[in-house]
Amino acid sequence: MAEALKTFFSPALVQRLAAEIERAEPSFPARAFVRQATTGLDLLELVDRGKHIAAALAAHLPKEYPQAVDVLLRSLGPKHASDELLGGGMAPFFYLPHTLFVAENGLDHFDLSLRAQYELTQRFTAEGSIRAFIAKDPERTFRQLLVWSADREPHVRRLVSEGTRLRLPWASRVPWLDANPTRVLELLERLKDDPASVVRRSVANNLNDLSKIYPELSVGTCRRWWNQGSDERRALVRHALRSLVKKGHRGALEVLGVGARPRVDVGALQLSTESLQIGEALRFSFSVTSTAARAQTLSVDYVVHFVKANGLPRPKVFKLKRLVLAARASVELASKVSFVPMTTRRHYPGRHRLEALVNGVEYPLGEFDVHAAARR
Repeated sequence: MAEALKTFFSPALVQRLAAEIERAEPSFPARAFVRQATTGLDLLELVDRGKHIAAALAAHLPKEYPQAVDVLLRSLGPKHASDELLGGGMAPFFYLPHTLFVAENGLDHFDLSLRAQYELTQRFTAEGSIRAFIAKDPERTFRQLLVWSADREPHVRRLVSEGTRLRLPWASRVPWLDANPTRVLELLERLKDDPASVVRRSVANNLNDLSKIYPELSVGTCRRWWNQGSDERRALVRHALRSLVKKGHRGALEVLGVGARPRVDVGALQLSTESLQIGEALRFSFSVTSTAARAQTLSVDYVVHFVKANGLPRPKVFKLKRLVLAARASVELASKVSFVPMTTRRHYPGRHRLEALVNGVEYPLGEFDVHAAARR
């Protein structure tokens, strides 16, 4: 994905950006901007391309920031077509340089820059750029975030929860957020029952981030929300607790009703092969048999201990099934592990291990070998 996004920031995109700004402000030096923005562009990675284009914007827009941001805002295209982010592809990333320009140049013009963030987040997202303003003046920014939490636009409300994530992907950490988790929770409380699913997913992601640093605070919040909540809120909680569930955190499992230690036997592993090449997939199945005299609610996942570049294993948990297993009953579960290389995961040869995870308890399943792909 990162590779595709990187190439999205191309000379053609720069020329389109110049044309849109020139349409809003005919005095904009489009040729000089394009020349600077495209020089060395193909040597850079994703975020650096955005920063490179933003630096060219700063060099060729009006020198005074209020005039410069006014030109940018007048050049903006239409807002997101729906409440969701799906279906737009990479098109909204067109505005990444705009958000970076505001974050880099607008900290001394707080109100004007927050207005720009408000407009930009309805076309792309200002989740990364708003963090510079939280770091600079958290109290002032949080006052505005409180106002935005009740805004009519779902993408503005999403900015409130997404921009305050403690571990937002591709974004720098904000120490103030790490030190003030309860202030973040104040915002999430306002959004937990938001009518837009795009906002509720963002709230869940924020809580999931929180759980990596303050697990008990996150679990306590999720427990309260679960007990008070609707089906939509419980779906949010399940998504928010996913990292803790994968770690077998007893409190998180208890919130979801699968905290009891399972009384089961796990075995009868069947592998499609005990040896495969990178680029292939492994199919497997195993049985879970109840040893209890009454029905049990079980959350069954599986763990693959992937061999990494240094030759050491690193476990990754995959969701499998939640079920109610009757007394003395047995069920067979199946899945597959893909070893096709991806931008988010590289695969390496070596002995891999497979485990089942039942209500957070590990059950060894077996091992298999992965080999380098054969050269053609």
